[in-house]
Amino acid sequence: MPSRSLTPELEDAIRIGYERRDRSDMAPTIAYFADLLAQHPGNAVLTYELAGAYDTAGEESTARSLYEQALGLGLEGDVLRRCLCQYASTLRWLGELEASRDVLEHARRAFPDSDAVRVFSALTFLDAGASDAAVAELLTVVTDHSQVTDLGRWAEGLRGLAGWLADGRPGE
Repeated sequence: MPSRSLTPELEDAIRIGYERRDRSDMAPTIAYFADLLAQHPGNAVLTYELAGAYDTAGEESTARSLYEQALGLGLEGDVLRRCLCQYASTLRWLGELEASRDVLEHARRAFPDSDAVRVFSALTFLDAGASDAAVAELLTVVTDHSQVTDLGRWAEGLRGLAGWLADGRPGE
């Protein structure tokens, strides 16, 4: 039976896997998460973590398959949000921009306030040649957090610009 839950021991094991990760040599991390998954077959979160390790290694096709398996096993909450973002990014790297947009629309419905979803959406828009939509997404993220930037009184105007760009530059 597939499992979505993590014991405190598995949470620690995942943390250790990330602490030991070397982005320039992902083979040990892939082996580590593959071993964990072999010990806990059908665990959705471990399947997702293994997908992420392959993704970081630049093995997008393998990552894609594992992300799809993890989603099929039933992720929830923050792990689901992260998986959808990473899966959409992988699809983007594979040149499947429409599929990436579809995944991100699902993510936007499930997590409407997620800055991560907006940023990954911007990247997909950019790769699809929709630079205005990409800039609009990024301006929305930045202006939503204007209190921690020095945007000050420009935030409102930039929010308006984001809307104008997102609407296709009406009146131009």
